[in-house]
Amino acid sequence: MSVAVIANLALFVGIIYFLFSKQKQQNTLSRLVLLGLVTGSGFGLALQLIYGEGNPAIAQTLDWVQIVGSGYVGLLKMIIMPLVMVSMVSAVVKLDNSGSLGKISGLTIGVLLFTTAISALIGIAVTQVFGLTAEGLAEGARETARIAVLESRIDRVADLSIPQMLVSFIPTNPFSDMTGARSTSIIAVVIFSVLMGIAARKVMIEKEELEQPIRTFVEVAQSVVMRLVKMIMALTPYGIAALMAKVVATSSASDILNLLGFIVASYVAIALMFVVHGLLVSLVGVSPKEYFKKIWPVLTFAFTSRSSAATIPLNVEAQITKLNVPPAIANLSASFGATIGQNGCAGIYPAMLAIMVAPAVGIDPMNFSFILSLVAIITVSSFGIAGVGGGATFAALIVLPAMGLPVWIAALLISIEPLIDMARTALNVSGAMTAGTITSRILGKEKKEQLEEANA
Repeated sequence: MSVAVIANLALFVGIIYFLFSKQKQQNTLSRLVLLGLVTGSGFGLALQLIYGEGNPAIAQTLDWVQIVGSGYVGLLKMIIMPLVMVSMVSAVVKLDNSGSLGKISGLTIGVLLFTTAISALIGIAVTQVFGLTAEGLAEGARETARIAVLESRIDRVADLSIPQMLVSFIPTNPFSDMTGARSTSIIAVVIFSVLMGIAARKVMIEKEELEQPIRTFVEVAQSVVMRLVKMIMALTPYGIAALMAKVVATSSASDILNLLGFIVASYVAIALMFVVHGLLVSLVGVSPKEYFKKIWPVLTFAFTSRSSAATIPLNVEAQITKLNVPPAIANLSASFGATIGQNGCAGIYPAMLAIMVAPAVGIDPMNFSFILSLVAIITVSSFGIAGVGGGATFAALIVLPAMGLPVWIAALLISIEPLIDMARTALNVSGAMTAGTITSRILGKEKKEQLEEANA
């Protein structure tokens, strides 16, 4: 290890100590996350400016720095399946009316799909306004290699029909799904956990002497898991600092400048969709300003980690404690939102690519039937998109061939993929939390009206 690397690591340790001292002063999580974001970005930028792009000292430094970043993401991934399973079983057991589970699920998924359709329309509109096309995109060595990879992967999704996709949700081996073996593992675990909860409710009815032990067991299990989530959340500022250091230190300025138009258009579309989320929650009586203020730490982690799935624990905790969403709804919306109806990865991105590449194969991208078909396919195919980095590429591999369009355009954007994927992931998570908030308020209003009618 060189002297330069040791000096870099000493500086990063100083950043960690600075964050720790601020945490000991009882600063809010939002403020600590902001400090982690700023200090980590500054550290990464300093590495770029001092050593220059591609310097071995940067790579060696980041190898050690990512012990913190990757370690934090790993801890969050560790808790995903236990959290989903325990929380969903608990949510079903504690439901006042078992029949409301179907209503919660249906409304949550409906909101997710509705916002995905809107995001696709926004992606189409922004692409046209910016005049983006696939013509003139540089094809370098990395892009050529990427095209070969995509062409090999497309065979795996070309024959994936909607019925096959729905069948893949069935937890044929729940133990395997708890390891995250499939892209639909989270949904499979949700289904398995819901069935376990329903079975527990039936046992409670059939054998009254077991009702209290079951409730106690579920309560204890959920309390322990949620305490573990809070322990891991305390590490968020450090994880954010390490993740942002890597993002900034490894970003290529030349690649970003070459495709700046697509980057700006993508961020404009994503920003517009955030506005839509704010408008939607305002319709159910939630202040958009307060809403985004409360979920900001969660969005920050989603931005830096590029993983909707890894954000589930933070998502659930924020919905319950900050937005007052019932646990059943919070867990369903967070879990479903990680793989269904992702506004950024499964909505905006494939829509933009389709509009850009359509003229290359003689299709008018503004043809009404083309747009209608594109939005419909994007909405339906948003089921089961993997909630990890690269989910957008998988979505593109489904949507583009379904529309008769080539997939090579996804390969040509590899240089800037991480930069855009960060914002897309934050939008995905915001969409899940928006669905949970809307579902909670609508069902809460219905319940209040029913109580008023009963008391009338």
